[in-house]
Amino acid sequence: MRFVVLTLFPEIFEGFVRSSLIGKAQERGLLRIDLVNLRDFTKDKHHSADDTPYGGGPGMVMLGEPILAALEGAGAGRKILLSPQGRPFDQENVSRLSRFETITLLCGRYEGLDERVRGSFDEEISLGDFVLSGGEAAAMAIIDAVSRLVPGVVGNADSLTEESFSSRLLEYPQYTRPEVLRGLGVPEVLLSGDHERIRRWRRWTALRRTQERRPDLFASLDLTDEDRQLLDSEEP
Repeated sequence: MRFVVLTLFPEIFEGFVRSSLIGKAQERGLLRIDLVNLRDFTKDKHHSADDTPYGGGPGMVMLGEPILAALEGAGAGRKILLSPQGRPFDQENVSRLSRFETITLLCGRYEGLDERVRGSFDEEISLGDFVLSGGEAAAMAIIDAVSRLVPGVVGNADSLTEESFSSRLLEYPQYTRPEVLRGLGVPEVLLSGDHERIRRWRRWTALRRTQERRPDLFASLDLTDEDRQLLDSEEP
């Protein structure tokens, strides 16, 4: 899978593209991340990529021509504008985007971009209802999330199905050694060796946690008869 990142600050990505799963996946040929500096597509000697807005107002606006030229150079694929005005990014979008061979991400800056280039993108995506200094952090979040669904990137593929949001449930609690950590022990059920009992406990805790922390997600769940029984019990 290939990601093309259009940005005014490619140096922000230097550690990200070399580290952890992303770096290893590139070494194995599973991912390719091309960082494109928008200033390389400017035409003046100062490599200016922004200008003052028509009509006045604070801040600067990203020039349209460098963006359009960079998009044309990126080639085929899904073209995404990272913008506070975009649709919220969630796990359904992660799954959908993982089916594209090439994704181009434009990292916005300043007060935004010339409105006339907006139609050159296939969609707009937002990380949430807050404002970032630029789209670089959002681009890294999207690359990280989508890359996890590329076959071979995550070593244990089974873990993907149990992570938070994969089934619109928050993940159940996890524990590891030692058995007692500063006076706090591991739930007895996890030490029992009873796999069916452990499965029911994990489902129960995931349901309860989602109900308490994310009622919006819980309301969208299609509960099974077993789920309802678990929720009615103090502990399975």
